[in-house]
Amino acid sequence: MHAAPALPRILTIAGTDPTGGAGVQADIKSIQAAGGYSYSVVTSLVAQNTTGVQEIFTPPVEFLRAQLRSVTDDVEIDAIKIGMLGTTEIIDVVRDFLTAHAQTCRVVLDPVMVASSSDRLLTREAEAALRELARLADVITPNLPELAVLAGAETATEFDAAIAQAQGLARELGTTVIVKGGHLGGAHADNAVVTAESVHRVPVQRVDTKNTHGTGCSFSSALATRLGAGFDTPAATEWASRWLHEAIAHADALAVGRGHGPVDHGHMNRRMQRAADTRPEHFLLIDAPPTPPLAAPAGPHTQALWDASAPYLTAIMELPFIRALGDGTLDRADFLFYLEQDAYYLVRYARSLHALGGAWASDADEAIADEQEMQRTWLADLDRETLPSPVTRAYTDFLLASTLGEPAAIGQAAVLPCYWLYYEVGARLSERNHDAHPYRDWLATYAGDEFLASVRGAIDRCERTLADAPDALDAAVRACAVASRYELDFFDQADRAWVIRDV
Repeated sequence: MHAAPALPRILTIAGTDPTGGAGVQADIKSIQAAGGYSYSVVTSLVAQNTTGVQEIFTPPVEFLRAQLRSVTDDVEIDAIKIGMLGTTEIIDVVRDFLTAHAQTCRVVLDPVMVASSSDRLLTREAEAALRELARLADVITPNLPELAVLAGAETATEFDAAIAQAQGLARELGTTVIVKGGHLGGAHADNAVVTAESVHRVPVQRVDTKNTHGTGCSFSSALATRLGAGFDTPAATEWASRWLHEAIAHADALAVGRGHGPVDHGHMNRRMQRAADTRPEHFLLIDAPPTPPLAAPAGPHTQALWDASAPYLTAIMELPFIRALGDGTLDRADFLFYLEQDAYYLVRYARSLHALGGAWASDADEAIADEQEMQRTWLADLDRETLPSPVTRAYTDFLLASTLGEPAAIGQAAVLPCYWLYYEVGARLSERNHDAHPYRDWLATYAGDEFLASVRGAIDRCERTLADAPDALDAAVRACAVASRYELDFFDQADRAWVIRDV
């Protein structure tokens, strides 16, 4: 008996791109980014770059058959992604291959038929053959011009019209169609999982960039990988859409090519690697300029504390989580993850404030009461025990250790960033708040006058305590810096939680 594979094993059948943005080169990168192991079979050798296609060489179909035999004679396949096929003869070979070998794996067909310039890439005969091949696929991922060709209609100019075309096609071919809104205009570039009976819409924000070379290849490969891992089509589509959005958002920084450049397939994985850095000497290293506070320090001691926090505020405001929270596009699941962790955090934060006594304890009672009401509203349907993430546990353990086991000056400095940084973030985001904002109540809570009064009181108390204990300043500054770093990680963790989810 063989052990279960460590990764889903994905076969891509497609053409090439020597500059790496599309074809099997992009497929391999996408499969690896989505958590799979890639095999590749080449249909055509394409001389192309970011400016266009210069030449195509198609080897004899017998060599295609030989490549496919090499795969099936030796390895097992969990999912297949099909890209550029090019000719009727190649389509026939792939159809025979699927009929013989794809009964137990998922098949994703990216029907490469129409270039972004609207040029047809297949003969009418080959288009008909590809349409029949689509009946063997579990999912097809056409762009809007390709969807129109398959549906025998004009290219849709509105998302609802594209969904109508896709639903008819799904019914006729007995497959699932992914509608991709990237070719449409506007602020949104949503995708949709369309079957004969249902539509599952996946919100996607449009990225203003010309560098989208190979997005069709990349999306379909990531989708196939998630399907091969056992995810259902809606979940796989949501993951692939979100991963690709991040790859597109960072495409410009690659600076590859003079034309329409590739996306950054590896950005998410590099981001996760940075978050996994456990080197102690790197914990408080931060490459961000300081941001001046809206709530002023009360004196030189709290100025020193703010100097330790200020770069973290800059970094927090640049987080994708915070930017999406501000403009109202934050995924609801991300916000609920944040709130659930915040619910755990607040109980232990209140314990830390009570340990400090006096006005700190009063603040704890008032702030926790208001916040917990929002928790009950948002998390009313939560049917599980709230458990802490590693970040949340580390942060709350640090706060409890600082307030219960250290002098008052250090404990106060440790809890201060949750006052000060939260106000600074909330006040800046409040400028984007409005009555229809989906997170209006959260934004209002941390930008209000009542919370500001609590923040000023906390700053004043810290200043007085440190004035009476000047020898504790260096340790207090470090405690404030550590708490500020945890604030950054606390906000950022929801943007990592979606990457790894159980089937």
